[in-house]
Amino acid sequence: MTYSHEVEKMCKVAKGPHHGPAPIPEEGKWVKAYEIKDISGLSHGVGWCAPQQGTCKLTLNVKDGIIEEALVETVGCSGMTHSAAMAAEILPGKTLLEALNTDLVCDAINVAMREIFLQFAYGRTQSAFSENGLPIGAGLEDLGKGLRSQVGTMYSTKEKGVRYLEMAEGYVTRLALDENDQVIGYEFIKLGTFLEAIRHGVPADEALKKNTGSYGRFNEACRYIDPREE
Repeated sequence: MTYSHEVEKMCKVAKGPHHGPAPIPEEGKWVKAYEIKDISGLSHGVGWCAPQQGTCKLTLNVKDGIIEEALVETVGCSGMTHSAAMAAEILPGKTLLEALNTDLVCDAINVAMREIFLQFAYGRTQSAFSENGLPIGAGLEDLGKGLRSQVGTMYSTKEKGVRYLEMAEGYVTRLALDENDQVIGYEFIKLGTFLEAIRHGVPADEALKKNTGSYGRFNEACRYIDPREE
């Protein structure tokens, strides 16, 4: 260790407190984290790229500092979906510190990794007060039926008003309008379970019928419009 001349000339003053770091909640225990291996939990981080063209939601399940499970969800950028595929291969098996210092291909995913690291470092995880944390596989619970990300897509203009395109329930096919042309409900296709049914041999027409639903006062509408065509 090299000290400056000014420090070398100083007399020594004894340090009193040696209490270590403040404990943080981890999987139902209070832990003083000295090293990466002291960190456990499941948490989420959201990141964005420099032009803010797209975003990433990153979910990690960490046990003893090692990433055991990763869920990478992206929106708004086609290239980011391919970056997510690579990041999902890269992350499991790495320590949190390794992952923080790994190029995860896309700026948005890298920023999400930075943000999730802060969650873990300060004990702000989803499983902070859950004894033994959450099992590997808990990340899948963030997905909808058919293991699809829950996405909301809406578009509107001052001139023509709003168009609901996709809700958590699914792909919106019709908007229900009242006598004032205000939205009072919508019809949707549950894409995840619809495609699952087809994959398992159910005829497409039958699968579509079983996976079509509506929300709000859909049946009371004065008229219906296709949000993509009208």
